[in-house]
Amino acid sequence: MGRYIGPKSKIARKFGEAIFGTDKSLEKKNYPPGQHGLMRKRKKVSEYGTQLLEKQKAKAIYGIQEKQFRRTFEEAARVGGITGENLMRILESRLDNVVFRLGFARTRKEARQTVSHGHITVNGKRVDIPSYRVRPGDVVAVADKAKEMLVIKSALVSNERMQVPAWLEVDIEKLQGNVLSLPNRDQIDLDINEQLIVELYSK
Repeated sequence: MGRYIGPKSKIARKFGEAIFGTDKSLEKKNYPPGQHGLMRKRKKVSEYGTQLLEKQKAKAIYGIQEKQFRRTFEEAARVGGITGENLMRILESRLDNVVFRLGFARTRKEARQTVSHGHITVNGKRVDIPSYRVRPGDVVAVADKAKEMLVIKSALVSNERMQVPAWLEVDIEKLQGNVLSLPNRDQIDLDINEQLIVELYSK
């Protein structure tokens, strides 16, 4: 199944919250998308439905398809400790997410394209794999040839007020960031109940 490339507002309306940031469309149409969305409104869902919706929300936010998301969950379960927290930590340490968190892209989707096109380096070496996992001590930077790209400059302007999480450090002048550590759950500002995802996969 290919990656969804349609309107993000439609996905946000599915979950009833602005998972991609401020969304004026969601404010006007706070009901599910589709021909009968207004008639259906928000009805009570089953326990399974709630768990499934939470997994779909996490996948939508990080832009990951089912097969890759399941592999990520399985890895999180093998690590030991709290599986849900491990899952969130792995998702946050993806290179495309780190590029977004550092403010080098306006959205995770844009960050994924920036990485795929070879515009990002890790420790001085070009990395074009969005799912690449960063580690503490890594230096993530915009490649020299990409520093003057309009898409990068636009991202810096639109994200200038965005707060970089404490587990990262950014140098805007050099267009590079340092991975100080991997994030704790309380350093991830996303409204995701990862325990529901763990319960879903544990069935």
